Amino acid sequence: MAERGRARTQGFAGTWPPRGAAQAGGLAPSGFAAWPSVVEKLRAWIRAEAGAGRLLPWVPVAFGTGIACYFAAEREPVLPVAAVAAIVLCLAAFLLRRHRVFPVIMMVATVAAGFAVATWKTARVTHGVLARPMYAVSMSGFVETRDIRERTDRFVLRVTSMESPRGLTRLERVRLSVRKGTAPAVGSFVELKARLQPPPAPLRPGAYDFGRDMYFAGIGASGFVMGAIRTAQPPDGGGLSLRYAAFMQGLRDAIDARVRTVLDGDRRAIATALLTGRRDAISPPVNDAMFVSGLGHVLSISGYHMAVVAGVVFFAVRALLALIPHLATGFPIKKWSAAAALVAAAFYLLLSGAEVATQRSFFMTAVVLIAIMVDRRAVTFRTLAVAAMIVLTIAPESLVHPSFQMSFAATLGLVALIQIGMPHLFAAPDNSATARAALWGGREIAMLALASLVAGLATMPYAAFHFHRVTPYGVLANLAAMPVVSALVMPAGLLGLVAMPFGFDGAFWHLMGWGIGWMVAVAQWVAALPGAVGRIAAFGTGPLVAASLGIILLGLLRTPLRWSGAAALVLAVVWALVTPQPDILISADGHNVGVRGRDGRLHLIRTSTSGTRDSFLFRGWLAADADGRQPADPSLSQGVSCDRTGCVAPMGDGGLVALALRPDALGDDCERAALLVTARPVPPVCGALVVDQDRLRRQGALALRRSGDGFKVDAVRPRGIDRPWSPAAAADAEDGPSLARPAEPRAVDATPAEADWPAEE
Repeated sequence: MAERGRARTQGFAGTWPPRGAAQAGGLAPSGFAAWPSVVEKLRAWIRAEAGAGRLLPWVPVAFGTGIACYFAAEREPVLPVAAVAAIVLCLAAFLLRRHRVFPVIMMVATVAAGFAVATWKTARVTHGVLARPMYAVSMSGFVETRDIRERTDRFVLRVTSMESPRGLTRLERVRLSVRKGTAPAVGSFVELKARLQPPPAPLRPGAYDFGRDMYFAGIGASGFVMGAIRTAQPPDGGGLSLRYAAFMQGLRDAIDARVRTVLDGDRRAIATALLTGRRDAISPPVNDAMFVSGLGHVLSISGYHMAVVAGVVFFAVRALLALIPHLATGFPIKKWSAAAALVAAAFYLLLSGAEVATQRSFFMTAVVLIAIMVDRRAVTFRTLAVAAMIVLTIAPESLVHPSFQMSFAATLGLVALIQIGMPHLFAAPDNSATARAALWGGREIAMLALASLVAGLATMPYAAFHFHRVTPYGVLANLAAMPVVSALVMPAGLLGLVAMPFGFDGAFWHLMGWGIGWMVAVAQWVAALPGAVGRIAAFGTGPLVAASLGIILLGLLRTPLRWSGAAALVLAVVWALVTPQPDILISADGHNVGVRGRDGRLHLIRTSTSGTRDSFLFRGWLAADADGRQPADPSLSQGVSCDRTGCVAPMGDGGLVALALRPDALGDDCERAALLVTARPVPPVCGALVVDQDRLRRQGALALRRSGDGFKVDAVRPRGIDRPWSPAAAADAEDGPSLARPAEPRAVDATPAEADWPAEE
């Protein structure tokens, strides 16, 4: 039995060192006293990690590092210089491929290649970005996409003509909101008037930059339609891409219409989301319950959905072909089934809108299916590496998107579980308790629990960084809901799509609705459990980088060096927990200020007239502060005193923060306040530190922390930052170190309703 057990475990990744060499792989009995022995073992581990076939999974890591360096740059790199440097380093790596330094030079060249690819992508998508709000702008163009949301609809207009002042940068695409049910059809040519504003900037320093996403999507402004939308005769056909978009949108609308005849409410919205990728119509309570419970990943089409689609088609086709003895014995039906599954996965990719997570899922699924067709091992780290390289090459901007980060982290953890964990977990004699439990489905239950736990832990740093929350009961929710989703919801949805042309799809939508109802009930039950909402205060990119490094080291290394990843994760957790929170937050328009009081919580000074915009802003501030209060909570205004001239709120140390609305408040505020926020010209001598509208216009929202008698200031656009999606203001070069620069009031804010802001994934 011992020999048989050894043969069963050898050959799997993660068995380094071999069992026969276990003594050589461990530390010497004398411990750290034998320093030369320790150094030699470290060298042996490093040589093993750099062995043949071990470097390929690190290539996308190095490539992504180069992309990350590009996004961290203060100003736009020079494309020819970045391209030449990458080419030279790649050529050097090729020439030194037989030398010992090859692994190092190859990784350096890959970093340079990632940097150059990101620079090239930005240069390729360069377009105009609106700098100032515009009112009642007449424009015409083609409708490229349309989103049906809970309270409003939204569409992207490819602009063909636009009335604008002389010298204004021409916009190629704008995203507009309209009343629910009034969005024009995709592919139509329309004329309208709209109120436009620049792409949204981060709500606070360190927050997610939705404007960057809009830039890489080719969108230069957002806003809302004023008046009626008129359909007109187009000047041309709009191109093949527009006709394809119109066809796919029509197909999605047809599917939604058929589902709507059977299901309604959130069950209909979730069914449509699973089939077409349109998830904006899900009600906020159910959407929140899904994410709080840890089931939010079901709403975003990613690896799980693609695997289910490909798996169902693969096994169904193979089972049908196996019924024909002549085909089963004389032809490679397994490869035929893999080809059919690949076609189905490609159709699902196109139908669902081909978002970043779906692209990654398709590429990895395609690599797995192609490996089956060419008789190669399917689920490996190389498969994940190839998929990552494809996605990052096509869309390098996806690296900084939470969908990419969480998707690949979860997949890396699952691949490591399959290749490293499973051989050790299930290598047991046939008469053991483990083997007996497997007969009753214990192995499948254990694997589902482990997969949920590993995926949840791998995505936790990114959920905490982007959404400021974790899911303590994620494993429980996934154990209760995912078997139903896998065995009933997704197969019923696929069968419904197949039966639609024949008119027999109604029964399958009913089945899908039952399964979705169970999933929603599980999500709401788990979300209502004590402690289900795990709030995490905002932290910087440093802890996130450390956590990412830890996950990569634990997943990719095979020697005991992998435990350095655990040390990196511990460092990330401690670093995130000790990150100081700001004492003062100031919105980009200067109309709202958050002040941390003596109770350690934020208290809000609100003077803006846009309640919906304020609600979105305050929710973002409170979430980043790990504060569960809602924007309408009366406690947010405790300690804030307001009159017709302005408002005052005390800080934790007793100092006052003043927001002056009228000139007659400036004298008193300059004498009493430690910080003054105003749109008015201040007196020549002012004892308070002044934040004026000129500063906010150039640097965006500010976060301040008390530092002695002054403040440490963080800005959304620090001095010197100038990127295409976040251009520096013209006056930035004139800015000095002082915060006090009086300026004239800005124009009235033109921010649209909350529903017009991009939703977090």
